[in-house]
Amino acid sequence: MSSADNTSSREWASSVASAHAEPVFHAGRCGMVAFLASEVAFFGTLIVAYVKFLGADNGGHTPAKLLHLPTALVNTALLVSSSVTIAWAASALAAGRREAAVRWLVATVLLGCAFLAVTAHEWFDLIEKGLTLSTNLFGTTYFTLIGFHAAHVTLGIVAMSCLLFLLSYHKEAGFLAEPVELTSWYWHFVDGVWIVLLLVVYIIGR
Repeated sequence: MSSADNTSSREWASSVASAHAEPVFHAGRCGMVAFLASEVAFFGTLIVAYVKFLGADNGGHTPAKLLHLPTALVNTALLVSSSVTIAWAASALAAGRREAAVRWLVATVLLGCAFLAVTAHEWFDLIEKGLTLSTNLFGTTYFTLIGFHAAHVTLGIVAMSCLLFLLSYHKEAGFLAEPVELTSWYWHFVDGVWIVLLLVVYIIGR
């Protein structure tokens, strides 16, 4: 191995080590934990509202008649797969494999976009069948709950796209190891929320 290669490896190791240093108060991680805790309360409130009004409507626009479980299962497969790819991206960057991290982040973004595309297709189908926010309580709570989750998926895609730009711009990207890791925490949370929604909305709630 050449002297230049040795120097580059040492610089990367130093950069990653600095990014993973454990201070007494880790602002980034503490901030993310606090944020995710507030998000748990937010989604918990929406889920409780959905369950509370479940079955309050009489008529044709009900979960049993309108919701399509196979579509939700496809979305579940997409999000679960994306949780795996973003975990691989975080591990790759922590190990100094920037190109591998970029590939796995790109895969995660594509899976997230596929999730949104399937969700949009499902929504158009429901709207064509007459279900909207103003149709009944089911329509209001369903679109609010699933809509906010889709918004969080979109936010995650935007965050990962920004990280991909930075990774492509900075060859020595060890300082991005922690941001990628924290973004993966957020993405895993979004995935976990979807699993709960799958059970509450598409399985138990039908």
